[in-house]
Amino acid sequence: MNERERYIASITFGSPDKVTFSPGGPRESTLIRWRKEGLPEGVNHFDELCRILGLHIPAPQERVSPDISFRMIPEFEERVLEHRDGHYIVQDWSGGIVEISDTFDATYLRSARDFVTRKWHRFPVETRADWENMKKRYNANTPERFPEDFPQRCEALRARNYPSAIAFSGPFWQMRDWCGFENLCILMIEDPELVDEMSAFWADFIDELLDLMLPHYCPDRVLVQEDMAYKAHSMISPAMARRFLTPAYDKWIPRLKTAGVPVLEVDSDGFIGELIPLWIEAGFNCCSPLEVAAGNDIVAFRREYGRLMAFQGGIDKRAIAKGGAVIETELERVVPPLLEQGGFIPSCDHGVPHDISWPDFIHYGRELAKLTGWL
Repeated sequence: MNERERYIASITFGSPDKVTFSPGGPRESTLIRWRKEGLPEGVNHFDELCRILGLHIPAPQERVSPDISFRMIPEFEERVLEHRDGHYIVQDWSGGIVEISDTFDATYLRSARDFVTRKWHRFPVETRADWENMKKRYNANTPERFPEDFPQRCEALRARNYPSAIAFSGPFWQMRDWCGFENLCILMIEDPELVDEMSAFWADFIDELLDLMLPHYCPDRVLVQEDMAYKAHSMISPAMARRFLTPAYDKWIPRLKTAGVPVLEVDSDGFIGELIPLWIEAGFNCCSPLEVAAGNDIVAFRREYGRLMAFQGGIDKRAIAKGGAVIETELERVVPPLLEQGGFIPSCDHGVPHDISWPDFIHYGRELAKLTGWL
């Protein structure tokens, strides 16, 4: 099997020759530690892990990205507004006013390069006038949304031997970025019609981009980013999720299935036990990252939902950090019961934090490779 075939079979309850080997990815601070502990400078951590373990994973073709932008265009200017007491107050690319440690800068708010604690002071949508102005930044036909060589990329992607994916925000994530979490929750009670309008606008915007994309490129995986859970509960009630979020899913998922997308995944940190039934109803067939510290019991979820939901993640990062036999106990707890049924790619249950040493990551990788058929 090539990498693409193996990934699809691993997630969709097929019969892969081996389960996709995906131990997880480090953040910037983790890599800094690992360089001090033996990971050579300039060497990719995954390549070095495979070399150490003696894994012979055939190199795929040169990867091509569709490089479609689902973000606002134009973005806001990233700039420092104030520097005081060891903190920056910045305007980030999305228009929020955010406070972060001066160990970092505004670019750390653009992507998950590291674990950055932040405090929001303001959000870009506070009034209906703000909302009208925000909508102008989301025109699906803005030329910059697709690269100039998109037809050539699509041609190359049709012959790929590796999995290809797109990712975009779900309605909760997107509205939270516009309004802020607390403000959004207040609007759901005090002005639900505005929330309906924002969610419908986002659903239509994504749908228009799918109109432009799907005739030329069909991904193997569509990831809807929808962080919407605390440690023990969903951030909003199931009734609110059905009213404000499900209409968008109902617009996207049937057409993605019709187009032939095999993996429809939703991502949320926190405890997702209350959300999985809603996602199954909507048509998602995979979720991640299944954080153990938030109370997610992936083995219990599999008993409850069977083949209705596949999982990626689920290995407790805290156990990996403890090292030794604790790693092996955690892997044995999770991996064999789920791999027996399929529909599971085991991985660290979030970005790999810097309290995990390079030697312990190698130990974890070796044991994971054994269980997934690589050693």
